[in-house]
Amino acid sequence: MMEYKEITQEIHIILHEKRQQGIQEIVGLLQQRINHYSWVGIYVLKEDMLHLGPWAGEHATQHVEIPVGKGICGSAAKTGKIEIVADVQADKRYLSCFISTKSEIVIPIKYENIVIGEIDVDSDEEDAFTKQDVLFLENIADMLGSHIHKL
Repeated sequence: MMEYKEITQEIHIILHEKRQQGIQEIVGLLQQRINHYSWVGIYVLKEDMLHLGPWAGEHATQHVEIPVGKGICGSAAKTGKIEIVADVQADKRYLSCFISTKSEIVIPIKYENIVIGEIDVDSDEEDAFTKQDVLFLENIADMLGSHIHKL
């Protein structure tokens, strides 16, 4: 829990000191410091399409654009609700990115209660995401909402 608090404080500082490059630094921080976060990406919503922005992980994803409503990311963008998938192979919506991915969490990023993007986190562990992860990532999404809106 302390690690999440420290990272949240670091992210707060990054967002106040930097603009666009700050988001790249944040996804790198999340992917490097949280052991079960294998890949972290930020998607920005423009019209009815999610566009991949900064990301951190071993490999790039081929899913650089995702239509709203398609896949787990598209579902989260459409409903505005968090998506947690304990076993991606058991979810028909899953758009396969990496063979190593076992679970995924998608947290919508909102500004004035409107979805403007999302945080997408993959894990190489099944059922990797806890309530702690949800609260932590919701807090990060709240901070990013104001920041992304200004860009």
